[in-house]
Amino acid sequence: MCGIVGYVGPRQAQDVVVEGLRRLEYRGYDSAGVALVVPDADGAGPGGRIAEAKKAGKLANLEKHVADAPLPPSHTGIGHTRWATHGAPNDVNAHPHLGHERRVALVHNGIIENFAELRSRLEADDHVLVSETDTEVVAHLVELQVQSGVDLTTAMQRVCQVLEGAFTLVAIDGQDPDRVVAARRNSPLVVGVGEGENFLGSDVAAFIEHTREALELGQDQVVSITRDGVEITDFHGEPAEAQAYHVDWDLSAAEKDGHDWFMRKEIFEQPRAVADSLLGRRSQSGLLQLDEMRLSDDEIRDIDKIIIIACGTSFYAGMVAKYAIEHWTRIPVEVELASEFRYRDPILDYSTLVVAISQSGETADTLQAIRHARTQRSKVLAICNTNGSTIPRESDAVIYTHAGPEIGVASTKGFLTQLVACYLLALYVAQVKGTRYGDEVDEVMAQLEAIPEQIETVLAGAQQIYDLAAEHVDTRSVLFLGRHAGYPVALEGALKLKELAYIHAEGFAAGELKHGPIALVEPGLPILCVVPPRGRDQLHEKMISGIQEVRARGARTICLAEEGDTKIEPYADVLIRLPRVPVLLQPLVATVPLQLFACELATVMGHDVDQPRNLAKSVTVE
Repeated sequence: MCGIVGYVGPRQAQDVVVEGLRRLEYRGYDSAGVALVVPDADGAGPGGRIAEAKKAGKLANLEKHVADAPLPPSHTGIGHTRWATHGAPNDVNAHPHLGHERRVALVHNGIIENFAELRSRLEADDHVLVSETDTEVVAHLVELQVQSGVDLTTAMQRVCQVLEGAFTLVAIDGQDPDRVVAARRNSPLVVGVGEGENFLGSDVAAFIEHTREALELGQDQVVSITRDGVEITDFHGEPAEAQAYHVDWDLSAAEKDGHDWFMRKEIFEQPRAVADSLLGRRSQSGLLQLDEMRLSDDEIRDIDKIIIIACGTSFYAGMVAKYAIEHWTRIPVEVELASEFRYRDPILDYSTLVVAISQSGETADTLQAIRHARTQRSKVLAICNTNGSTIPRESDAVIYTHAGPEIGVASTKGFLTQLVACYLLALYVAQVKGTRYGDEVDEVMAQLEAIPEQIETVLAGAQQIYDLAAEHVDTRSVLFLGRHAGYPVALEGALKLKELAYIHAEGFAAGELKHGPIALVEPGLPILCVVPPRGRDQLHEKMISGIQEVRARGARTICLAEEGDTKIEPYADVLIRLPRVPVLLQPLVATVPLQLFACELATVMGHDVDQPRNLAKSVTVE
């Protein structure tokens, strides 16, 4: 999830682009860069060149660099602030990327799934690619097209026809100083329409200080902007239309895509985050592939125990992973708090795989735990959202979650994408060990690939959750119940409420109620119940029994149950419907209403949702 800006107009392009990047830095801060079209000095003819600057780290590093070594004046430019996917966050991998002859500069948000094949073809033709990114491949391909004699718009159309994956691409041509061309597939891009100038951005925050008139591009469209206008086509050059709208948000809201909190924005980004985390996970032969999996098949076959270590929300993702890994691979799994792991003298050897889950990749407890595991000869695999962070660097393998930057302290899309990574790990190990056949893996992958649309369905019903939160503004205690994979969901729902609303909240396994926690139940106590899908190991019936126990003692039951489940209706004071999914995948949809509930309840209580008291985004001390 990177930030992209493009500009054509009378202003100095560098100023407009850098200003736009500053508004988009929340989308990524691993590196930043700009590229400008500089016309020939005499202004005669179409000749010109590309001038560019890029630096690793936050935007301030780039700003200092161009202050010390100013770029030439220009009225056409593009910029990028990066959240790294392919390649480490360094100067070389920073965008923009240039073609072989440095005629075309290009920036990119997304993932090109077939970049390895395309790169091999280019290298066979003696192209020298200097970065580790998938983006540089596209810059070379677009440049080849313009060198063949077509204009930049046609070049972009042709190249997009051979690309697979999700992408926003924005390019400039040194021989065409008055044009910026962009393309979109499954990745955000909006056009800002001004007077004698036009803009491109990942969202309207990039240009809202200059214009509030915008165009939202559709899928598989190419847009060409000049000072005088905007032209839109599909990938085959046929004319297309974009939806025009007026932006009436202030700048702060624009950065949050119109939402009041970054957290709420990130909740609504979850369909895209889950889809991004599934991109590029299949080889051309259809087998599951994990590009960052540096463990050989033989090393995976030697694994006879898996220990998952994590903290907080990531720990609950690990609890869900235990159900999936054991079910699909038949390998015993332990889930431990990273802060406790090394102090109990755990039994580890070369046949133990330690899976470390950390959103930031810098969690101190988890880092110390993996260092201990490696001294015991265990292999370590990291599940992480931050490319180049310490935990992935010190691990034997890594699965990146591709959630994009998460600004809100309370994790939302980070949690869901960690779940996806855990499912992918379980399926990959099952594929290697042969505990699941190819068609079984395909079936689960198809179910996972349907999840983004199902999350959209849940989000469409957000108003019901908001109304529910408003009814509980004076509540001082809430319980959460779940069974099987729904139990960690209950724990996560309770944690979100504690983090944001600052009220007592506890999650319990429903079967444990009668062993003590039922003493907490009193008339009117709200209890959120994650009801398992029907038909698996009598889970559904057992959960209903637990719900009946608390209702008999006066609790108010708020039940999350799948569509079509009529048996739950007599026992639910409030019924929140979920899409029908398998038991193991239900956390991906059941967690979302609980996130919305915590976010909205904290809002109506007047709390700072993005920065709750006493908490920090990354815990870097033990």
